[in-house]
Amino acid sequence: MPAMYDTSDIRKGLKVLMDGNPWTVVEFQFVKPGKGAAFTRTVFKNLLNGKTKEMNIRSGEKLEPANVDQREMQFLYKEAGDLVLMDQSNYEQVSVSAEMVGKAADLMKDNLPCTVLFFNERAIDVSLPTFVFLEVTASEPGVRGDTSGNVQKPATVETGAEVMVPLFIRVGDTIKIDTRTHEYVERVNKT
Repeated sequence: MPAMYDTSDIRKGLKVLMDGNPWTVVEFQFVKPGKGAAFTRTVFKNLLNGKTKEMNIRSGEKLEPANVDQREMQFLYKEAGDLVLMDQSNYEQVSVSAEMVGKAADLMKDNLPCTVLFFNERAIDVSLPTFVFLEVTASEPGVRGDTSGNVQKPATVETGAEVMVPLFIRVGDTIKIDTRTHEYVERVNKT
């Protein structure tokens, strides 16, 4: 890890330390005005509280790297509003708030691989895979002949989450769901 980041190192996802808090770069744009020094207009997101702030960083300024550690973990189970995760390398268990994952927490089933971001040995962010594959456990049958447009119905999947699906989806089907949007993507063929 470099001692300090230069303005030329700024990119999306870069983690820096400002005012004792870890921040990540959400957006950046290099600006070279006709008059004056060049700068990089940057939007940062605080990894602890989610707040964003915009800053102009002049060329030549330095940014301090944040002491963040990314670990591959596995979701084990839910416990009183918390999610229990296990480190794949040393089998150490960590409990994090379900709020950290947001709405996608109800799409998590046992043994789901996750990426957990730690700041000073404290879990601050959990990233799920982009897609999960879940079995439909409850769904009303579609009405025959109702095929006009993109008609959808609610379906309950094995984790208890409710997802809107097309009319042709039946109980027992496995579907692919986008964890970012909580939306149905496609039906998965069983092989």
